Amino acid sequence: MDGKIEAGELKQPSEQVIILDGHSLTIRELELIAIDGYRVELSEQAMERVQVAHVLIHELAAEGIPIYGLNRGVGQNKDREITAEMYERFNRNLIYSHSAAIGPAASEQQVRAVLVARLNSLLVGCTGVQPAIVWMYRDLLNAAIHPIVPSRGSIGAGDISVLSHIGLAIIGEGNVIYKGQTMSAKAAFDATGLTPLQLGPKDALAIVSSNALSSGSAALTAAAALRLLDTADAVFTLSLEALQGCILPHEAALFEVRPFEGAAESASNVRRNLQGSTSMKEDQINKIQDPLSFRSACHVHGAARDALAYASKLLLIQLNGSDDNPCVLIEERRVIPSSNFDVTSWTIAFEMVAIALSHVSKISCYRSLKLGTPAFTGLERFLAPNAETIAFGTLQKTYTSIDAEIRLLSNPVSADYFSIAGDMEDHANNTPLVIRKTADIIDRLLYILGMEAMQAAQAIDLRGSQSALGKGSAALYAQIRSVVTTLTEDRPLTPDIDAVYHLMRKGIYLEGRSES
Repeated sequence: MDGKIEAGELKQPSEQVIILDGHSLTIRELELIAIDGYRVELSEQAMERVQVAHVLIHELAAEGIPIYGLNRGVGQNKDREITAEMYERFNRNLIYSHSAAIGPAASEQQVRAVLVARLNSLLVGCTGVQPAIVWMYRDLLNAAIHPIVPSRGSIGAGDISVLSHIGLAIIGEGNVIYKGQTMSAKAAFDATGLTPLQLGPKDALAIVSSNALSSGSAALTAAAALRLLDTADAVFTLSLEALQGCILPHEAALFEVRPFEGAAESASNVRRNLQGSTSMKEDQINKIQDPLSFRSACHVHGAARDALAYASKLLLIQLNGSDDNPCVLIEERRVIPSSNFDVTSWTIAFEMVAIALSHVSKISCYRSLKLGTPAFTGLERFLAPNAETIAFGTLQKTYTSIDAEIRLLSNPVSADYFSIAGDMEDHANNTPLVIRKTADIIDRLLYILGMEAMQAAQAIDLRGSQSALGKGSAALYAQIRSVVTTLTEDRPLTPDIDAVYHLMRKGIYLEGRSES
């Protein structure tokens, strides 16, 4: 699995600025920072909380209160005392020993998303970290210095083994990508005027102990899933027009008597894309029942929208909260054990998104099968331009095989974990894997939707009905034809599949708004 979740190539640093405060970050803002290169500034009030929490943990430690990760060890070593003269070495060794992830490396977009996710949660003020660490996250983002972060090795109960590689960069070790070149963190710091940090009490634990890999990647995946569903609605509309199907099941009144929000939104998209279509003016009374892959498309797409909305709601709580253990409670002047790193709630929500997207895949494949069947279209089998042409017959093997991959990837994995760390850590979620396989589903679905769109465009050409299309369908049709020509005789289809996939991945443009 490659976990392709970025929406495009990483853009050059922007002059646009987003202010982080620990409680109001949106998925869209995270995406703008991660992909569009927006700069980051930090709320003064949030930094005041960071400073207060930092002072507080030192005061409590001076009173002899044992604090996990500060004057006590971590994991099974929680019973070992850490004295003041051990602080620097202990924190450095914690980064070293926890840097145990394996490749492939996260993309630069993912690394930026991880940095944003952790930075915003640090600003909640429950960590006790020295403020210089928080500023360093900001500086890495604004200087576009991206630590090389192996993406595998976290079980989803804090992404410790992965996030430690960011810690290496913070202390001036390990490798980073800067201006497209791989170099040592020290060389990148020298080039930008940054100075590696010396870690103090609890700093290393603050760097490694969070779910920022999971939550940052999940935010990019959620944004990609939403674009995918908008694309799926547009592709379905084009197929509906290619089939000359019944548009009545997508009328607004039907979604008012059973008001599922996701289905209603998809149906609204379909109606908007149909505006201006001759089918809107035709008598539909004799078009009684289309196959369910057409009649139920908005309900299936809508189910994925509802699942995504639920997952995104929970993810926003994660992005704007603290998952620190232990947790600093400033008002109560206490540092207490926490299990806020447990992310079961939104992990299983993303499992639901993956299952819902498998339905989107399956229903697209069935629409493609119907488009190749003369009994449904009245056209030549496999959308052949003439009897001597095989056309899209073999294409059925391609998209159904990809659907099988999606079906495999939709299987839940969050319940598969071991009890580790001397049986202290006996629950986990495999959250990074959940997000990665969901991202892989999205990538494969772009192929499937692209092949459906390619066939819908072919059917429209065979009918000669280009001028009858709705505004949105006409725009999508034109984009398809800008990368793939009408099939007039048999030719290798792989280049066409690839071209339409990249169109879907880049993002289609409908109704004056970009879906990319």
